[in-house]
Amino acid sequence: METTLRGVGVSHGVAIGEVRHMGTTVLEPPAKQTRAEDASREQGRARQAVEAVAADLNARGQLAGGEAQAVLEAQAMMAQDPELMADIERRVAVGSTAERAAYDAFASYRALLAGAGEYLAGRVADLDDVRNRIVARLLGVPMPGVPDSDEPYVLIARDLAPADTALLDPSLVLGFVTEEGGPTSHSAILARALGVPAVVALAGACELAEGTVVAVDGSTGEVFVEPSGEKRAALTAAAAERKAALAASSGPGATSDGHRVPLLANVGGPGDVAAAVEAGAEGVGLFRTEFLFLDDSAVAPSEDKQVAAYRQVLEAFPEGRVVVRVLDAGADKPLDFLTPADEPNPALGVRGLRSLLDHPDVLRTQLRALARAAEGLPVHLEVMAPMVADRQDAKAFADACRAAGLPAKFGAMVEIPSAALRARSVLKEVEFLSLGTNDLAQYTFAADRQVGAVARWQDPWQPALLDLVASAAEAARAEGKSCGVCGEAAADPLLACVLTGLGVTSLSMGAASIPYVRATLGKYTLAQCERAAAAARATDSAEAARGAAQGVLSGE
Repeated sequence: METTLRGVGVSHGVAIGEVRHMGTTVLEPPAKQTRAEDASREQGRARQAVEAVAADLNARGQLAGGEAQAVLEAQAMMAQDPELMADIERRVAVGSTAERAAYDAFASYRALLAGAGEYLAGRVADLDDVRNRIVARLLGVPMPGVPDSDEPYVLIARDLAPADTALLDPSLVLGFVTEEGGPTSHSAILARALGVPAVVALAGACELAEGTVVAVDGSTGEVFVEPSGEKRAALTAAAAERKAALAASSGPGATSDGHRVPLLANVGGPGDVAAAVEAGAEGVGLFRTEFLFLDDSAVAPSEDKQVAAYRQVLEAFPEGRVVVRVLDAGADKPLDFLTPADEPNPALGVRGLRSLLDHPDVLRTQLRALARAAEGLPVHLEVMAPMVADRQDAKAFADACRAAGLPAKFGAMVEIPSAALRARSVLKEVEFLSLGTNDLAQYTFAADRQVGAVARWQDPWQPALLDLVASAAEAARAEGKSCGVCGEAAADPLLACVLTGLGVTSLSMGAASIPYVRATLGKYTLAQCERAAAAARATDSAEAARGAAQGVLSGE
């Protein structure tokens, strides 16, 4: 009998196929003792396994490129952490086997991460994957990962490690469903980059029996178990219609009556530029510069190194708009040279602009590098600060930009509810706003963006979040300035129409989502988008908001 399950849709498209489960379980090694004279040999085995796993992760990253490469290289660094290796060797020295020492050392490290702030807690799944790979290599058993299959299938997992997601073969993996994760987890981000339909945070997903036929709708978050023939036909027809609309869609983003809504790309560095250009991005709406700094958390990159990286991105969009977010460090992205190590709650501490204002030399160097990178280029450079809370923050950032002689527009990210509520005040100091809906949802609903258990509050359709977007957009309109969205909300085609109706002036997203948003936006007038936005805001839940907007736009 057909049943319907609902999770969080994070990557558009429809997949219909049989269930295959991810092989992630590594048996716990026995706690047997070794002889003292074997310690040196066991320590050598552990080091070899760690280096082999790190090399494999780096190789997978080079093959994948883009954001996936940054994620996988971070995993390789986890494997090679010197303190972790020292812990393994200490355990071997007192009688553990290499595999048992690695298992126990990772367990200890895992507990530290789980209590070390939202970003590091969110990396526990990544750490578990590293542990599983090292232990599997030491035990001589197959690596955990994507199942072998000659036929296409829908992949089911508790969570997906970046090493697996990055190299999924879309010709075999039709789509995937996970029990854990959220809209902004690594698996969600990489799924969108791959163009694989995906649903996350689906309770009970791992209970689906191997071989069960499911239909996954990555747009709505619905998973239909044993779908009827009629349901399959309807979903297939809807997917074909969307595909045809994508093929017919090109040019700048706009509603059907010509209201322009520039569609921009989110990039993490030069490696993401090619996909953005190919997707028809009209520029960059979010250049996440922290990836350059995270290469080495102990020291800031030199000004020359920054200039080279920034210029590669700026050169790719002649006459286009490139919005650069200055270093967003702290909480989920700690840096040894910049952020406090002993904050009780880093997500509510010194992060983003607060860190930079405490270290003005780091901000000054980055702003100088951006100024040098833009020299002689016809690009429209805009620079914004993360985690702006009020007018005082906005003024401090604008003053720093002017002091550095930066030839750019200065803006503020709206990620804290206070900035949305007092947006007109903030706009007295800066020239544009950019809404980071991921963090704005996190702070509005007190819901960690990496925790699947609170994923419903991370849903960008939540009416309270739409109210804050409307407040910021209205303030920008009143001040004659722009207000874009660069969070994951912009990647949802239906929600993109609602955001346009709320008054948002540009949308920035992962490159793979741009064609979907362009095609959907082009089907409706601005007035229809405004009516859909009003209907969504009049509801009391994310699900009802989505349904109300869909009803207006479909004419129901």
